[in-house]
Amino acid sequence: MAELETRELEYFVAVAEELHFGRAATRLAIAQPALSKAVRRLESRLGTTLLHRSSRQVALTPAGEALLTHGRHALNAVGAAAEKARRAGDRQGRLRLVIKAGGDANLLSGILAAYARRPDARQVDVLFGGATDRADHVRDGRADAALLYVPFDDTTGLHHETLAVEGRVAILPPGHRLASRPEITLADLAQEALPRWKGVRWTGAPEGRPGPEVEDGAVLLDMIRLGRTVAVLPRSLALPARPGLVYRPVADAARSALVVAWAQDDRRPLVASFVAAAVEAAEEAEEADGVVSGAAGRGPAAPPETAGRP
Repeated sequence: MAELETRELEYFVAVAEELHFGRAATRLAIAQPALSKAVRRLESRLGTTLLHRSSRQVALTPAGEALLTHGRHALNAVGAAAEKARRAGDRQGRLRLVIKAGGDANLLSGILAAYARRPDARQVDVLFGGATDRADHVRDGRADAALLYVPFDDTTGLHHETLAVEGRVAILPPGHRLASRPEITLADLAQEALPRWKGVRWTGAPEGRPGPEVEDGAVLLDMIRLGRTVAVLPRSLALPARPGLVYRPVADAARSALVVAWAQDDRRPLVASFVAAAVEAAEEAEEADGVVSGAAGRGPAAPPETAGRP
């Protein structure tokens, strides 16, 4: 059976993604003839055609599409293994936490303080991810832990502990037909267009009526102000209220959970200590201001059949 080398996969994936040998060669910083020869050699070893070539275009064959899908996973796995090995050998033991800007339910300061009090505490590097990629940071080794919102973020391959559970708030443009109501329901939103988050298939729209594609919170708020969409977000992501927008609680929206997540195969004391500190900080916040968290907030997270995405 033919064996693939990491470099061969890198070359093929670059060509498959660019569908152009010249651009792929530039991306890889190698000569185009060498790249073309490498791909042909790979096809010969596999005994199948991966690319249809013509003077005008490059297209993937079914075999090429399959190799692109699995090749990406393989390269990601190799990269994750190398990163995790490097991190495991890091004697300084710095911990990397990835969060969404503003996506900590006001718990981050308390979490960092609780962790700093522990005798085994190490430096924490806080990384800021996008609306949809924070779990990937943990899966591929770029981060040791993440603050995620369940059920919105994909926690496949991760363990997590619930820190806070909260209701959801609808954000509406001024003059919207629902803006005068003290609270609204999901049924009220059934005909509204809700945003599609880039890279995520599920939109959360109650009737499957997706609105414009957005990449981050700033774009989302602009789209709402323009009347192109409305959004249903966890309360901690929706508040404090921004000028020129209307905020209303959604009475029957399933509650969402803020969780601290880490890789299922990561059993390092460094990570376990940080998770314990995060849970401790959430419990202290619950006692201080009534936020539903800790043991009171644990259990099944809200199902993804309702509305919104952070």
